Amino acid sequence: MQRLFCLFTLIVITMTASAQEYFLFTGTYTTGSSEGIYVFRFNAADGSATPLDSARISQPSYLAVSHDGNFVYAVSETGGNTPGSISAFSFDKQSGKLTLLNTRTSFGDYPCYITVSPNRKWVIAGNYGSGNFVAYAINSDGSLSDNYQEIRHAGSGKDRSRQEGPHVHSTVFTPDNKFLLVSDLGLDRIMIYSFDESAKEKPLKAAKQSFAEAVPGSGPRHLSFHPNGRWLYLIEEMSGNVSSWQYKNGTLKRTNSIDAHAPGYKGDRGSADIHVSADGRFLYASNRYAANDIAIFSIDQKNGNLKYEGSQDVIGKKPRNFTLSPEGKYLLVANQETDDIRIFRKNPETGKLANTENIIHVGNPVCLQLYPVR
Repeated sequence: MQRLFCLFTLIVITMTASAQEYFLFTGTYTTGSSEGIYVFRFNAADGSATPLDSARISQPSYLAVSHDGNFVYAVSETGGNTPGSISAFSFDKQSGKLTLLNTRTSFGDYPCYITVSPNRKWVIAGNYGSGNFVAYAINSDGSLSDNYQEIRHAGSGKDRSRQEGPHVHSTVFTPDNKFLLVSDLGLDRIMIYSFDESAKEKPLKAAKQSFAEAVPGSGPRHLSFHPNGRWLYLIEEMSGNVSSWQYKNGTLKRTNSIDAHAPGYKGDRGSADIHVSADGRFLYASNRYAANDIAIFSIDQKNGNLKYEGSQDVIGKKPRNFTLSPEGKYLLVANQETDDIRIFRKNPETGKLANTENIIHVGNPVCLQLYPVR
């Protein structure tokens, strides 16, 4: 299975390297000047972007694109009197236009993450506010069916001001597509569920190892797998650390931890996003608040251990999310509080980043997803 995963990764890299153009889907918070989801055409030859379309939707803070690129799924991060929801859009790759198909409840408050199963059978979204997540079966036309499974977490963490209850922050499939990993900031755990994509209903159940313990008070947030499918990295929002894990057949073992901030940093911590480069040589993590930077790590190819190589100022505030272009040239950062997406060129040998001076102006950007133009 690992060989198949590596082969798939190689095919994706080869395909996208020849494409050099991508659709850039941007999720936003709509409490300011933004109206919803924005679509751009991103040119990897020169780092420029051209606006294509926008879709009016409330608080689309996280997006997922189907593997065939024909559909986009978005959470609406609302709660209380306006419960959270999930929307399905069809996407026309010729015109770059989004069309709303339907909307379903997220069965909770403040959904902040969404993912699509590899064969587009299920969509899974996590509710931060209510500590639960929901899986919806997808209809043949890409819309969300009324067939769903809801799973609720229970418990609390060390920090009673931030971890008074469960807070689901991400839902990520393992490379073998057999398990779903759910990072819970409130419980300091990565919950592990077996996943049967072919199931007609209730595709998820607790795995034999039902969870992996993170460091108490660390606040698990986002996850990123190495291309080899064996090494997993977790960004911890509250501690500001990156922890390393070994993955095998639905089990996780924590192996190491490293600070995502520069030596001597004394400011508030609020790490946000994490991604491994397509070639598996570098890892990047975003830090908000006083840091406002992207931490850069090299990855030891023998054991997966990380070495801090420095950081890049994001030239903005609150980098909640970022993405790496699959051909390996660029890193794009969503600066939530300065209403812009900054584009940095990545050095393929050192992993270091350099500002390109290219800026995409959009209100409160908080999620970036790239899909190759074919």
